[in-house]
Amino acid sequence: MSRTLAMILAGGAGTRLYPLTQSRSKPAVPFAGSLRLIDFVLNNFVNSDFLKIYVLTQFKSQSLNIHLRQAWYLSGLTGNFIDAIPAQMRMGKRWYEGTADAIYQNIRLISMHEPDNVCVFGSDHIYKMDVRQMVRYHEKSNADLTVCATRVPLEDARRFGVIAVDENYQMIGFEEKPENPTPLPDHPDMALVSMGNYVFNAEFLYQTLDNDSHQLESKHDFGADIIPTVFKTHNVRVYDFHRNQIPDENECFYWRDVGTLSAFWQAHMDLLAHDPQFNLYNRKWPLRSYHPPVPSAKIMADKAGVDSSVHNAIISSGCEVEGAKVENCVLGYNVFVGAGSSLKQTIFLGKATVGEGCQLYKVIADKGVSIAPCTQIGLDLELDKSRGLTVTDDGIVVISKGMKVGY
Repeated sequence: MSRTLAMILAGGAGTRLYPLTQSRSKPAVPFAGSLRLIDFVLNNFVNSDFLKIYVLTQFKSQSLNIHLRQAWYLSGLTGNFIDAIPAQMRMGKRWYEGTADAIYQNIRLISMHEPDNVCVFGSDHIYKMDVRQMVRYHEKSNADLTVCATRVPLEDARRFGVIAVDENYQMIGFEEKPENPTPLPDHPDMALVSMGNYVFNAEFLYQTLDNDSHQLESKHDFGADIIPTVFKTHNVRVYDFHRNQIPDENECFYWRDVGTLSAFWQAHMDLLAHDPQFNLYNRKWPLRSYHPPVPSAKIMADKAGVDSSVHNAIISSGCEVEGAKVENCVLGYNVFVGAGSSLKQTIFLGKATVGEGCQLYKVIADKGVSIAPCTQIGLDLELDKSRGLTVTDDGIVVISKGMKVGY
């Protein structure tokens, strides 16, 4: 494998995930009890043996920086690294103006490693991918740029860059977030869309970003400006995500953009299926993260001897469930659930207290939340709104970080 450098775009503000992004960037949002969103892309690179990784940060990056330091430190003595690079205004008094500009402002950082290929990946999607297979495809195709793509239902495709390919999977068309996406010829209800993951020939990347920097009308974004231009004049290939193979998994084509609260909630519910499409427990594809020094989870009866009832749940270390019912839930670290409480289809990001006799339905609770005894959330949405809670159009109630409810 030739020299490959990874650049992870992790500066997103994540406004559609508010209030979960009230005090952190989108890649730092906790997920699945013991992970954060950025852990998925980092595990993909580390499990693929690519260990020279820069993480480009910008908005509200402190929580993300702490997590990277705790979970992803690599000794520089090995020549490998996972380094957070904040926006530094290297090319004038301006922040990153788009995804392409973020890479352009760090061109010197890239060129000092003299890579053959540069992987530019996003940091806020849920998926597994052996990146080596995409890089091999890129090199075998002698491509200037390779874009990773997957299939999504046609009604969802307008949120993505929609791709058209020829029989050799060379890109012959690209529309960024079109109102009327072009369907696949053999699947009229599906479209081929960009996953926001790219492999560039290094010299082509330098040249392309330099050209784009001089275009005053450009948004300096890969999807909006770079790809729609270069596919017409250069060898731009499309890597089909469905070709990717993960050890001990026959098919692992699960890919979710958790850019909205509803998508974030649904992705958690997907994990709780009896045979989930996304397997957290594949020992040949470990999902590393930071694990705080807390004891194992404890499921116990209450003082009156009433047992807890737990069905289809992910419960992280440090949790205590005392004579409560937990059904189709994901509990992050250090969540206490009091006697007689009932939690259904609810997600706790961690470090929270649920008093006795509470009822929660379709709730997302951020860290540091405290819920008073006998409080109901998710059953009367108008009442929840009056409390200052966020309620989505499909009835998911979100409790902001550190909030006290029912007191």
